[in-house]
Order: sequence, then C-alpha cells, then structure tokens
Amino acid sequence: MKRLSKIQLFLIILLMAAYSSCKKVEKYPDIPRIEYLSFTKIYNPDLEIFDRGVLHFSFEDGDGDIGLNSNDTFPPYNTGSPYYYNLIITYYEMQNGELTEVPILWFNPQTEQYDTLSLSSRIPNLTPDGVNKAISGEIFDTLFIYNFNSDFDTIKFDAHIIDRALNESNAISTPLIIR
Repeated sequence: MKRLSKIQLFLIILLMAAYSSCKKVEKYPDIPRIEYLSFTKIYNPDLEIFDRGVLHFSFEDGDGDIGLNSNDTFPPYNTGSPYYYNLIITYYEMQNGELTEVPILWFNPQTEQYDTLSLSSRIPNLTPDGVNKAISGEIFDTLFIYNFNSDFDTIKFDAHIIDRALNESNAISTPLIIR
C-alpha cells in the first residue's frame, strides 16, 4: 500500500511539472505595437471646463525594451534629442474645417515669456525580469486638453511610442474631441 502511494505521488508531481511547463509563452514582434482604447475628458469644477483628459491605449513588444530609466539621459536619450521622450503626443485643433498641429503655449511667470508645453513624456522602464521579455499591457496618460490661447473647441491627439532600440510603433489617433 505504501508503495502504491509513492507511485501515485510521483505521478501527481510529474503531471504538475508537465502542466506548469505548458504555460504559453507570448510572442510579439520586436517593434512595439499600440492600439487606441479610449479617451476620457476630466471636468475641472474650479474653472468650469474640461481641461484634462486621459488617453488609454494598449501596447505589446516582443523584446520588452519599452521605457527608460531616470538616468537614461545620455545620447540618444539626452534632452533636446528626438529620443528624449518615448511617448510622443501630437496635439491638433480643428481650425476652419482642417486639422492643424498646434503648439500649446503657457505663460512662464519666472521668465515672463510664453513657453511651449510638451505633451510627450517618458514611459518608465517596463522590461520584465526573467528570460521571456515579451510584454503587453495598457497605458493611461493624462493630457492637458484646454488651450487657453485658442478659440477653437475641437481637438485630436496622435500618439506613438519608441523603444530603447529606437523602433517606433504604429501611430494611433483619438477621435475628434470637443472640449
């Protein structure tokens, strides 16, 4: 009887090991891919306007090299480089029936001049530990949507990401957004 239970235990352990080794390993291309999911406006009751919004999109990348560490500031990720930001956001306004890329300006009280506000940002390093580096997930990015220097009320955003190998993802677009 005791021998039979050892055989049964061995078979159970063998089946458990076989089952756990069957875990599906995700495979994605090494060039990141993103997909638009939604855009949600945020109402500011103090200003009585929708002044921000949340861009929601999914991503996948085969080698998992999405994101930068805070000390990634040397070329090609240095300030002023096209690769400093790895989430690139472009802001458009519908002006006289045409979508027009528009810089958002804000007044800097320290310099007493207008500066251009960048909506692009740096995604932190998302590379997983372990052998399989393929990753997928969702990103929520809060953006300013109210251009105080504009009389136009319909906007749109385009976005893409850049991985550490400098591969650019496909571009996504929001639908037209009425502020």
